[in-house]
Amino acid sequence: MTLKEHIGKNFVLAVPVMVGQLGHIMVNVADSMMVGRVGVVPLAGATFAGAIYVLLLLFGLGVSYAITPLVAAEDPTNKPKLMQYLQDGLVMNAVLGIILSIVGFSMSYFLDYFGQDPEVTAQAKPYLRIMSASIVFVMIFQNFRQYAEGLSDTTSPMIVSVVANLLNIGLNWVFIYGNWGFDPMGLYGAGLATFIARIPMVFLMIWFVRKKISGFEWHFQWTGMKRMLKIGIPSGMQFIFEVGAFGGAGIMIGWISPAAQAAHNIALNLSAISYMAATGIAAAASVRIGNQSGLKDKRNLRLAGFTSFGMAAVFMAFCAIIFIVFRFTFPYFYVQDDEVVGIAATLLIIGAAFQISDGLQAVGLGVLRGLRDVRVPTAVTFIAYWVVALPLGYLLGFTIGWGVNGVWIALSLGLTVAAVLHIWRFNRLSARLKF
Repeated sequence: MTLKEHIGKNFVLAVPVMVGQLGHIMVNVADSMMVGRVGVVPLAGATFAGAIYVLLLLFGLGVSYAITPLVAAEDPTNKPKLMQYLQDGLVMNAVLGIILSIVGFSMSYFLDYFGQDPEVTAQAKPYLRIMSASIVFVMIFQNFRQYAEGLSDTTSPMIVSVVANLLNIGLNWVFIYGNWGFDPMGLYGAGLATFIARIPMVFLMIWFVRKKISGFEWHFQWTGMKRMLKIGIPSGMQFIFEVGAFGGAGIMIGWISPAAQAAHNIALNLSAISYMAATGIAAAASVRIGNQSGLKDKRNLRLAGFTSFGMAAVFMAFCAIIFIVFRFTFPYFYVQDDEVVGIAATLLIIGAAFQISDGLQAVGLGVLRGLRDVRVPTAVTFIAYWVVALPLGYLLGFTIGWGVNGVWIALSLGLTVAAVLHIWRFNRLSARLKF
């Protein structure tokens, strides 16, 4: 295959996945934008609860990603084996979804110990509970989604995500502001809307996937689930280390003021949009690498990987320009507080600076996952964010006194360290492949 053909193949696979990935984060973006109209405190409450909820959710997503490279590398005519991945994955994701929901709900009773503003904590508790309860539906959806994407069907999950997000926005309008005869529920209303919108996601995705299933016979195997967990748990930990660092940064920023925390939420929301789009490229890259691995084609495997890195760099550079140009415009979509907008605008400048690093490290994890290399990237992620970024964030933000800007500069450094090391690892491993 030529470079042009690789770009085209990556693009066709990546765009629907990018839209589907954006579906997860757009729930939080829509909630933040619509809750921000209610006030700064509810928006800060969404930030606080989101630091915990998103951590749990993305760990679950990371574990579910194990299905895709396994399905992609399998012979498409081996229907029994493909069916086994679907069944084993369903058990794994359903059980994990229940566990994560219980953990999130339980965490809501310990929010008073994080040193946040009492009003913010009061808003965050019920929101975290209802959002945590929705995780089980997301995980069941993910099982069928990752199976479909492993078969190179990235369009069906995209459709489901778009429908669910439109439903979420409509229900937000009803519950947050109190329309159609409902009492205004504020932040809790946003969580309730998300919970309801995620239920039909499961049934829609099952409806799409059932057309690819023939001769369904239930036959669960522990060995299949163990194989998935061997890839999935390290992948989930990668998300925990990265997103946990940003969540930890959000908690530290909450020590400064609710305004700083709300600004952090806005800038992080916007950065998360581009990041989740980059994970779409990463997911497509994982499929491409899995396919080429199954075909034992080293040359095209490397080309598929490096083409994905190039696509991510170009896309994220464009996002960086958008952040800079509209740094004062975007925050007003969330809140009408000039202090919050001013802080957020500065953070978007820093966010623009780390866009390319963020995209490259996301794709790095994707291509390495396609090679089923997850342990070393997990260690790299831990070092980059918890050894470098978070301690440096405290040093710059509080010891030196740069405040919220110092915390974000440190996060930028952590992303850059991760990007460089992931690219180096992919180049080294792929060059040594012997098919």
